[in-house]
Amino acid sequence: MRPGLRKLALTAHVASSVGWLGAVAAFVAISTIGLTSEDPETVRGAYLVMKPAGWFVLVPLAFASLVTGIVQSLIGPWGLFRHYWVVFKLLINTISTTILVLYTETFAAMANVAADPNADLEAVRNASPLVHGTLALVLLLAATTLAVYKPRGLTPYGRRTRQVVSPTS
Repeated sequence: MRPGLRKLALTAHVASSVGWLGAVAAFVAISTIGLTSEDPETVRGAYLVMKPAGWFVLVPLAFASLVTGIVQSLIGPWGLFRHYWVVFKLLINTISTTILVLYTETFAAMANVAADPNADLEAVRNASPLVHGTLALVLLLAATTLAVYKPRGLTPYGRRTRQVVSPTS
């Protein structure tokens, strides 16, 4: 593959991954505000914004990171299943994206409670987004660390493909 196209794919992957990480960090901040604010409108607003933020920011960035990561591994020198660090990043991304998509129903339920002006403020407050967001942040930082440090270690598949000698050599 041409270097320009490979760099474009890498740029797309880094941008979507860093975007996802930043969006999760902002989501943790919004969750913290929802739990700690004394202003009822602020609390309700925090939980109301989670649903669209989840669907229009977090989910698209998660899928973009997953797809561009797979493309990057397939066109780059690392491969998708040759190195443990790539496999771990793929697992982190796939599991995190799946949980996020499933969790969006919780965003909708929390937004419905927050939209009800008769709901008690303590019924609106929910620690779950903060817990899930913090765990997501830890996982995404672990994936980032793996991408930067690229720890050694070939998978069994990677060892087999490395040992294969081409017939022309």
